[in-house]
Amino acid sequence: QVQLVESGGGLVQAGGSLRLSCAASGRTFSRYAMGWFRQAPGKEREFVAGINWNGGRTYYQDSVKGRFTISRDNAKNTVNLQMNSLKPEDTAVYYCAADRTVGVVLPGNPDYWGQGTQVTVSS
Repeated sequence: QVQLVESGGGLVQAGGSLRLSCAASGRTFSRYAMGWFRQAPGKEREFVAGINWNGGRTYYQDSVKGRFTISRDNAKNTVNLQMNSLKPEDTAVYYCAADRTVGVVLPGNPDYWGQGTQVTVSS
């Protein structure tokens, strides 16, 4: 069993930065690929970024490439999403997720979800 708790969301102006963190419980954190999804009002949840079990490979949705960076620390059971040059269209609830996939692209129904954290980017 893995429990995920996100933090770091908030309100920021366009062009600003935020750093989301996800703390995972359990001793098997390093067995999971980790990722971040987001869901904007009236839209479907979408996969934003993923990282494999040892941090050696990452994936980014085209719309966030060059602006977002995903990283993990298996010693601390954490995964982070550094978001720079934020745009109003990045406004969404961001969810941390864990899955036992061997890749970096998490499925739409990962093994575990966090509760979500709101990110609002004002223009």
